[in-house]
Amino acid sequence: MVRAEGVCKHFGRLEVLKGIDLTVERGEVCCLLGPSGSGKSTFLRCINHLEKVDGGKLTVDGDLVGYRQHGNKLHELREREVAARRRDIGMVFQRFNLFPHMTALDNVAEAPVKVAGVARAEAREQARELLERVGLGDRAGHYPAQLSGGQQQRVAIARALAMKPKLMLF
Repeated sequence: MVRAEGVCKHFGRLEVLKGIDLTVERGEVCCLLGPSGSGKSTFLRCINHLEKVDGGKLTVDGDLVGYRQHGNKLHELREREVAARRRDIGMVFQRFNLFPHMTALDNVAEAPVKVAGVARAEAREQARELLERVGLGDRAGHYPAQLSGGQQQRVAIARALAMKPKLMLF
């Protein structure tokens, strides 16, 4: 599902990722462990092409992340193409990025409606099911400020699952 070959990433003179090689098979769970600042989140952001790699190659489900290959040359995809590929990758950020003016239910239903063109009633029903699945069925009408940090995290997980991704990144 994910293959990293010699992935490197720099921020100025700071080398954050130093030739990362990793293979994660479909259905496999992989945990990245390390101290704060060691590059775990940066690597996940590279998998989703939220950060561009400076060297090496990343593929998700056999497709290059952020690039198209012609012969031996890599050509960066247009932002619209990158966004289309991101739809298959769910990501729950460290700061959950919930919309504060929307209820838990609306936070989960929004992307399927706006991005995937799902009918609002269908998206809301799926959102209710996902909130039940993460143990928050009784909190569907609550706003993020009314939820604990753990509850907000579970809303973010339900929101990512609402897009039916091939891959989940946490």
